[in-house]
Amino acid sequence: MSSLDRKLIRELWRLRAQVLAIALVIASGTALLIMALTTIEALEDTTHAYYERSRFGEVFADVTRAPESLTRELAEIPGVQRISTRIVEGALLDLPNVAEPVIGRLVSLPEHGVETMNALVLRSGRRVAPGQPDEVVLGEPFAEAHGIVPGDRFEAILRGRRRTLLVVGTALSPEYVYAIAPGGLMPDDERFGVLWMGRKALAAAFDLDGAFNAVSLGLTPGTDPRDVMARLDARLAPYGGTGAYPRAEQTSNWFLQNEIAQQKNMAHLLPSVFLAVSAFLTHLVMGRMVDTERREIGLLKAFGYSRSAIAWHYAKQVLVIGGLGVIIGALVGAWLGHWNTRLYAEFYRFPFLLYRPGPDSFLLAALVSLGAALLGGLAAVRRAASLPPAQAMLPPSPPVYRRGRLSRSALAGHIDEPTRMILRRLMRWPLRALLASTGLAMSVAVLVMALQWLDAIDSLVDSVFVQGQHQDATLGFHDLQPLDALTGIERLPGVLAAEPLRGVPARLRHGTLDEREAITGLPIDAQLSPVTDVDGHPLAVPPDGLLLSRQLADMLAADVGDTLRVEILEGRRPILELPVVRLFDTYLGKPAYMSLDALNHRMGDGRVMRGARLAVDPTDRAALLRALKTLPAISAVQFRQAAIDKFYATLGQTMFIFVGFFVAFATVLSVGVTYNAIRIALAERARELATLRVLGFSRWEISYILLGEVGLLTWLAIPLGCLLGYALAWYLASAFATELFRVPLVILDATYGKAALIALATTVACAAVVRRRLDRLDLVAVLKTRE
Repeated sequence: MSSLDRKLIRELWRLRAQVLAIALVIASGTALLIMALTTIEALEDTTHAYYERSRFGEVFADVTRAPESLTRELAEIPGVQRISTRIVEGALLDLPNVAEPVIGRLVSLPEHGVETMNALVLRSGRRVAPGQPDEVVLGEPFAEAHGIVPGDRFEAILRGRRRTLLVVGTALSPEYVYAIAPGGLMPDDERFGVLWMGRKALAAAFDLDGAFNAVSLGLTPGTDPRDVMARLDARLAPYGGTGAYPRAEQTSNWFLQNEIAQQKNMAHLLPSVFLAVSAFLTHLVMGRMVDTERREIGLLKAFGYSRSAIAWHYAKQVLVIGGLGVIIGALVGAWLGHWNTRLYAEFYRFPFLLYRPGPDSFLLAALVSLGAALLGGLAAVRRAASLPPAQAMLPPSPPVYRRGRLSRSALAGHIDEPTRMILRRLMRWPLRALLASTGLAMSVAVLVMALQWLDAIDSLVDSVFVQGQHQDATLGFHDLQPLDALTGIERLPGVLAAEPLRGVPARLRHGTLDEREAITGLPIDAQLSPVTDVDGHPLAVPPDGLLLSRQLADMLAADVGDTLRVEILEGRRPILELPVVRLFDTYLGKPAYMSLDALNHRMGDGRVMRGARLAVDPTDRAALLRALKTLPAISAVQFRQAAIDKFYATLGQTMFIFVGFFVAFATVLSVGVTYNAIRIALAERARELATLRVLGFSRWEISYILLGEVGLLTWLAIPLGCLLGYALAWYLASAFATELFRVPLVILDATYGKAALIALATTVACAAVVRRRLDRLDLVAVLKTRE
């Protein structure tokens, strides 16, 4: 081991506390980066492997009723490699000990053999036996939520007919990795389940013998899905086709890919904050080390060490600190990545989980982290290498002291001497004070950004479920119902009011841009389901024309006054020219609304509805639930409070976990900055503080002089950190915005207060640790003149 290497080890050991503090900050950024990268890798690998093994479809289409003889014609479309026609229908399930009617989705299985596409993964029991019309395979998440095992029975209402179904197995499907009910926001396994039944039994129950109403296509490699979809739509249009869509728009896969995209956004933003602060800390510590080792640097050069050897010596110090952080961060990041992937596996149900992080994620994280540390120490390394030996062996020029404005002001007479010392030091080195305060502000900013998510969730729930929804329940019908049927619904037990609604699938075009989106028809004077913006202001539904969400308008490059070409994808499939009357902002989805009367008139179906929203007397809720289970026209029932509870239970719980992680990382960041700031101040002022002790200042007074400076910098950092936190929250809200979900930029005063209190608490803790060292200060050793 060379002399320089032994010196390196001694210096690192002497500064071990500061080295560890910096390494932990680097480790935080490294861990966050590795967690995000390995989670992305695991989700993408698992998704790809699952889709390949199960032969998941690449193009999907729904149709009212198409003859099975059409299958051969569809298979001849250029680019089609595989085809699977099925029957998919909705039903209400009447489960024991469950008061609410549960929504079920029935999917047909081939009578013999296995599925050519979208293959099931059997988890327990067996498949449906041929000729057994009441046997079903149940989705595993739904079965687990209700404690159902093979051999159990429950009742279901299929087109108004009550049937007793026998569960023979449980399974998972690539179509329902993320299983949500129609119109839902997230999985609710207690209220929505998928069931697979034999093709003949399902066809008989829904009068679809010799026909199908859903088709999936697998494509040959290199085939453009748009060409296949255009041909598929043309062939299905006479049979009530509602428009083909690619795998990217399939509901389950769309949710999953959005989550992967958000993980990629997180990988870009959050680790950057920690690594930037680690570069800043490395700059401070290495700069201080070079300043205090000027004499040693001069001696080393006088003894013949080259500039490159000196530069490499200090660069190795940076690399050791960064390497320690990378090692800690890699271990923590790998654990967090595995934990994070398993957490996602609870929401996205895969039959297996491939968490096999390759070296690329760790290598990239190591290079980025070490690069940030080297960048921070670059100035110090260059200064050490370029310092001439003769100049290095001389002590640095003393600063020029003179009376400043503070000393000449009237305020100086009212401030005690220790406080004046603190203020004079800050005013004489304002840049140093600003840098230290900025480092502390970054920890406050990360805290604000993390805690803001809780405010955002509450704001989102208030905007969507409280301000925008006044109904207690929403009913869905199998088929269009006359508006006169609303009178019968209002007579149901406990129903205080009812409003109709209708949704129709459509393709909206503006110029060369088009989007597939349902148009929802509402009464002009809707009270139970008013259209509101993000501020909760109700918006009038125009008597004719479209009320568009700004998200959808931006995707179509449309504005108020523009006319959209609207291709309706059901019924007579009319093509409409509708003006955009108004735009509004919303946090969820990209909806489009118009008057129910105008929609019915344009569709030519008369006065009809597809669903109804109800205000319910809670005292009669049980009677209403019993009545709903007997109505043959109803295909779905959803309750607003159940949606709110599930939203909080799912997203809220996840947010609490992630907020906890980021608060912990931000606390590490705050400790690293604060501790290093105090230790550097102590190293720089040790002789000055020892002199004051000899002159009669008490331990508390010199502690106040040292720690009061950091305390003042912390107070200055809090408002700056709150401002930076708002900027980070704004950027995060913009980066995480998707077609489905926008994060409200809402930060309550209490959130700023919590971030400030955490920052102050870490400052006090670090000050207490350093003060113990100050109490043990060896006055004689400190006051000795260096020879």
